[in-house]
Amino acid sequence: MSQTIQLSNLGRADGSASYSSNGYTVIAAVNGPIEVQRRDELPEEAAVDVVVRPAIGVGGSHYLCCLLRPSLTICKGVRERYLESIVQRTLRQVILISAHPRTLIQVTLQIIAAQETQNISSDLHQSASNLPVLSALLQASIFALLSTSIPLTKTLTSTLIAISPGGDFIAHASALSIREASSIHVLAFSSLGELLVNESEGNFAITLWEEVFDKANLICRGGEVDNTDGDVSMGQSKGNDLETSLKQIMESKVGTDQEWRRASGMKLPSDINAIY
Repeated sequence: MSQTIQLSNLGRADGSASYSSNGYTVIAAVNGPIEVQRRDELPEEAAVDVVVRPAIGVGGSHYLCCLLRPSLTICKGVRERYLESIVQRTLRQVILISAHPRTLIQVTLQIIAAQETQNISSDLHQSASNLPVLSALLQASIFALLSTSIPLTKTLTSTLIAISPGGDFIAHASALSIREASSIHVLAFSSLGELLVNESEGNFAITLWEEVFDKANLICRGGEVDNTDGDVSMGQSKGNDLETSLKQIMESKVGTDQEWRRASGMKLPSDINAIY
């Protein structure tokens, strides 16, 4: 998988990251904990707000979209709200929200580049065009959060898998593969092995989804499936999975950020897990 990550690339945000993969480029900015409006205040935990901005235009309101273009089936604002709800629900499971009650953690995701799938006719339902960018949004979010001082309970990795009409599994599918796919799936796993996101579009059987789960787990966490009983054992094929890549990127960033400690003779943690 080819991916490009740049951390802390925005000077005025508490944390930021740029993530490019599979034809999508997303810039994420995180600010927080900051003051929250009284109506959104939660007494025992932090509120998490996610804003998704499309590559072209702005995500307007559903009322305005219907007023100006009543023939449009699904307006652009609804698409952004759909993606925001998934990302917000996922990040609430990742962030230690109990550490900062009565505050707000704001995540802004700007889509810079996207595959040209919106104008391609497909057998999939129209809302399926939302899923290809979801994985990039999740990846950009976690990298931006890791560049802040906001405590996390875990990290996450996400991938997209398309199923061709012939039953082939296509990881990190192109626009053409998505157009021709019988189903597409976006899954995200936590660093603890939990399934955080499971979004699918198209026609597929439950047995096929189980194969998708195993394939996505292999891509994200490097697990291998034991064909005798179906159990997934972790860590047997580590080195080329997204979780290992995430740790290597963060090790490099921590080493750069802590250069002053090395220069002053202070000892650095040898294990990335010790940093978290």
